Amino acid sequence: MAITPNADETPWLTADEKEAWTGLVSLVLLLPGRLESPLQHGAGLTLFEYLTLSHISEAPERRLRMSELAYLANGSLSRLSNVVKRFEQRGWVERSPDPGNGRYTVAALTDLGYEVVVAAAPTHVRAVRQFVLDPLDADDQEALARIAAKLRVRPVDLT
Repeated sequence: MAITPNADETPWLTADEKEAWTGLVSLVLLLPGRLESPLQHGAGLTLFEYLTLSHISEAPERRLRMSELAYLANGSLSRLSNVVKRFEQRGWVERSPDPGNGRYTVAALTDLGYEVVVAAAPTHVRAVRQFVLDPLDADDQEALARIAAKLRVRPVDLT
């Protein structure tokens, strides 16, 4: 038997809530493509690949646990593992057991991988400015950062 919510019990969205929700969905669905297109044309990287390299490059000693990297790059461990495997074949990343806890795997950026991300970074930054930051004033940027922090979901094993 299917359960249908009683209309009297469902907290339907107000017009303002619907506008906020629709705006968020538009951002989530459309913005990644706008950020990825310049990267693909300029550097031959997807947004996920760029974020993967970028996050490793910003980590101490350019080393990061795969589980943390999956969270930061917004992908599953299996997707990340496939990308990192391709990066290993290109000589951009090396994987090894975490010396502090062998149950984890660490991805380390090679010098060649660092060169790739450094070359791609200006293309990414220009797209971020064009599609995200430049249309917003300082108050909007602060509000966006505050809202993003409130909506961020972090897996329990990374806290």
